Amino acid sequence: MDHNEKKVYEVLEKLHIDYEKHDHPAVFTCREADIYTSGLKGVHTKNLFLRNRKGNSHYLVVMCEDKVLDVKSFGEIISEKNISFASPERMMKYLKLTPGSVSIFGIINDTEHSVMVYVDEDIMKEEFINSHPNVNTSTLVIKVSDMMRFLEESGNRYQTISLKIAQKP
Repeated sequence: MDHNEKKVYEVLEKLHIDYEKHDHPAVFTCREADIYTSGLKGVHTKNLFLRNRKGNSHYLVVMCEDKVLDVKSFGEIISEKNISFASPERMMKYLKLTPGSVSIFGIINDTEHSVMVYVDEDIMKEEFINSHPNVNTSTLVIKVSDMMRFLEESGNRYQTISLKIAQKP
């Protein structure tokens, strides 16, 4: 078991958070994941790791997988200009993750608590959420209320927001 994955299970156990684990081949996009996880209960998510132009602020956006983030509008919502996707190197530096394995659980590795987490308010309407346990070969199903408890305990700043999002065509 990967070290990053093991840390997720340790934190979930410490917080007494129940989960269902579903193993599958490695996936790198939501579309690929749907092949193996479409029957799971709960909302399927995508997780985007972003940065500001100066590179001194980083954001993890957790949103429903069927939406497309309008990055410019997101920047306006958080009063930040020139938001862009962070590089794989930044992702590794702050979350210790590689593209395809980013999840809300990545903040476990953010020991400085420098990544701000934004959660799409539509997720809050669901009972369960699906997320990788910091590897793209498994998906966990946990209660949304437990995800929020995880965020509370993480030490990272977070906010639930209404994102201006364009629906996929």
